[in-house]
Amino acid sequence: MKNKSLISINDYTPEELLKIIDIAGEFEKNSVQDILKGKVIATLFFEPSTRTRLSFESAVNRLGGRIIGFTDASSSSVKKGESLKDTIRTVSNYCDLIVMRHPLEGSARYASEVATVPVINAGDGANQHPTQCLLDLFSIKKTQGTLENLNIFLVGDLKYGRTVHSLLMAMSNFNPTFNFISPDELKIPDEYKLFLDNKGIKYYEHSDFSEIILRADIVYMTRIQKERFSDPMEYEKVKNSYVLNNDMLTGTKENLKILHPLPRVNEISEDVDENEKAYYFTQALNGVFTRQAIISSILGLK
Repeated sequence: MKNKSLISINDYTPEELLKIIDIAGEFEKNSVQDILKGKVIATLFFEPSTRTRLSFESAVNRLGGRIIGFTDASSSSVKKGESLKDTIRTVSNYCDLIVMRHPLEGSARYASEVATVPVINAGDGANQHPTQCLLDLFSIKKTQGTLENLNIFLVGDLKYGRTVHSLLMAMSNFNPTFNFISPDELKIPDEYKLFLDNKGIKYYEHSDFSEIILRADIVYMTRIQKERFSDPMEYEKVKNSYVLNNDMLTGTKENLKILHPLPRVNEISEDVDENEKAYYFTQALNGVFTRQAIISSILGLK
């Protein structure tokens, strides 16, 4: 994995995914080390972020590295009209690795092709979010004891949800059963269903999950992303399609865990937070350990 950019979750083999999960487990036990001393990581966030950006920065700081970059494209030379190519080529001179979030699908792949250092995709539009996927895999393995043969419910925005797209492809290596729950306007794109068909993975589509949630091992909630809608009226039609409340968890499997990539709007009621099956805040913490594992692996330090 040394010097290997992470743009799509498919860039890594199942064996490499499991290796990252194992290394993340090591960092969970000891997250403060000096293995990045002398290394500079550039974080280029052309799109707003809280958890992803801060967990990357926390991961680097805990390992003794330095952070440069920007959190808003308007504070960079992009505002002056600089191309993405020129930004990436220039920043490559100043760092050992680039972490980039950008609103355009395919931008991260393009950046990796023009950069002279490895690039980590921290989200490119509605396409992929591979580091979120890896922390989700770590969270699932930690709570279920395995990644194999799980019944996974994906709920909400399955059309634009890049975290869903990445998780679907990664988990397809471990013989899951998927249940897709979404409004018609936000159904999982056909390309992902074709992907699952070609791999022989079972999946079912539903418009409601209140009755079938009893079968779930993992419920992965997502928010309806207002910023992905060009028509505000279309957003208003679907924004409250699914709300998970504590009463719905009565009678569910003991091993069930509720995941969410966050931020939450109103799709998980706050009364769920104290339920032992709620895992989304610990999931966010797992992002630090997982991103430490990814960075150290790409830089050949683990």
